[in-house]
Amino acid sequence: MTSSIALFFLQADAGFFNIIVEKFNQGNDGGWMWPVLVTLILGLAIFLERIITLNLADINTRKFIVNVQEALQEGGIEAAEELCAQTRGPVASVFQAGLMRSDEGIDAAEKAIAAYGSIEMSFLERGLVWLSLFIAIAPLFGFLGTVIGMIQAFDDIEAAADISPSIVAGGIKVALLTTAGGLIAGIILQIGYNYCVSKIDRLIAEMEESSITLIDSIILLNEGKPLITPSVDDSADSE
Repeated sequence: MTSSIALFFLQADAGFFNIIVEKFNQGNDGGWMWPVLVTLILGLAIFLERIITLNLADINTRKFIVNVQEALQEGGIEAAEELCAQTRGPVASVFQAGLMRSDEGIDAAEKAIAAYGSIEMSFLERGLVWLSLFIAIAPLFGFLGTVIGMIQAFDDIEAAADISPSIVAGGIKVALLTTAGGLIAGIILQIGYNYCVSKIDRLIAEMEESSITLIDSIILLNEGKPLITPSVDDSADSE
């Protein structure tokens, strides 16, 4: 039963792929489907690279903040710096920058966090400009193929001195297929772009929120106050 279902989906996928290849070849009469395809491939490559990078940069921020506060409370600035150095992601890098300048005062730590935060934001957004460019030009290549296809249709009408549907059908079909190809490529890349932007916005919000917590923790540490309040269970265990 399972093998029959798998075979059905494989055949369906093969049939769908064959249809895509057939439509691509039909719309590529003027050669304008290739620029659309190349644009889609390059855009998807950038999208996949950004997804891998953003997933590697994504950590459990709440747990990391608690770990940093515990390190500050138990081992001081040096222990917290070591923890940040061993943790991946922009939040850890921003924390480390602020901790390294904390001995110069809170203002210096805040400036370091702001400066490194901007650098980390630029790293997160790297490549999105090119992705947005491919989103814009993929439909344009399709529309250009459309215009050329319509010109071809009118050339065929002029050569035949007749407006027969069979004469203009080829050029109009090429025009419509290139338009569809460009729009499909643009839609796919736009979805990927929006996903990356939403993930980057969340990472930036976590950086800003956690940076405020770090500054507050440094202030409490300098004042000699506890950074983490013992829970009820911990108090009961100690008794």
